Amino acid sequence: MSFAGPALVVVPVRDEAERIADCLRALAYQHDAAADGIVLAINNTTDGTAGIVRALRPSLKVPMQVLEWQFSPEQVHAGGARRLGMEHAAFLLGDSGWGDSGALLTTDADARVPPDWIAANLWHLRRGADAVAGRAALDPLDAGLIPARLHADDAVECAYAATLDAIAACLDPEPWDALPRHCEESGASIAVTLAAYRHAGGIPAVPLAEDRRFFAALRGVDARIRHAPEIAVEVSGRIVGRAEGGMADTIRRRLAAPDPYLDSTLEPAGMRARRARLRGQFRRAHAANDDALLLTLARRLGLPIGTLRDACADPLCGRAWAALEQSSPALGMRLVPVRQVARQQHIADRILAALRVEQPRPGVLLPTS
Repeated sequence: MSFAGPALVVVPVRDEAERIADCLRALAYQHDAAADGIVLAINNTTDGTAGIVRALRPSLKVPMQVLEWQFSPEQVHAGGARRLGMEHAAFLLGDSGWGDSGALLTTDADARVPPDWIAANLWHLRRGADAVAGRAALDPLDAGLIPARLHADDAVECAYAATLDAIAACLDPEPWDALPRHCEESGASIAVTLAAYRHAGGIPAVPLAEDRRFFAALRGVDARIRHAPEIAVEVSGRIVGRAEGGMADTIRRRLAAPDPYLDSTLEPAGMRARRARLRGQFRRAHAANDDALLLTLARRLGLPIGTLRDACADPLCGRAWAALEQSSPALGMRLVPVRQVARQQHIADRILAALRVEQPRPGVLLPTS
């Protein structure tokens, strides 16, 4: 269902006295489109954040609901707070008379969205996207305090990720997410239709990476996700964060010593090409119920043909493919050691160049290393 109704913004908040005012002002003073309301999910705050919000609230142009919780120590994380806020906002939208045609947006309390953030996200939702992922960019002042070597390492990793994504876009194109696009899926910038949010089961209440898991759930229900390159949100580059394994923790860890491996979502270039090609072939087999192609895929995935037929019978292609990825011995995830990134970038560049010259024949597999 396309977006047509109201839009609410959800912000999970914990101890953000220094940044929450900037966050809320940026959300309240938008150009071309405005939120119909902001839901703040404040939890376990001890630094006066809630008082700042209450003092600021009358001056903002947008309606705001402030929810306050006190979680037990094991429940204190952004995933739980974001889920509670999103569930409350989903209830409000469902009770608004628009059915499932509203939209939910979410960002972080240490983020400043650009003046066109809401308009840009709604533009994509109105044109058929079920969800929109924006990019997260470091606050320039904070970025200036981070050593140049960390910026250089990040640039190398981002370049490799972008090349892998371009390979996937060539081998398994998605019309709703064509290049140019990006490959980030950050809680700092998410927009989703209410229908897709509910279909995916909502934001997972997990301590870490609730954003990535949510997008994985969206893919599992065949949601059309747009990774919009023009949407970028400015986030803090602090090294004292709220979540172990989050951005702040990653920066702090890399200040002490380089990571031995690239991000866990990245793999050798040839393996990414193989994964994307097989995923594209499964999409075609799933859509056409092509048994001959399923036989070929069964051999390449190292799985019984019955497993492929069962997967093809699943009405949700994304969910079926996720299950095949988990069970296939040919698609086990392999991490890329940092010391090998230059070699893998070279391989990725060669694969992408070949794809751009001439799309490989459907039966040809690219190298896996």
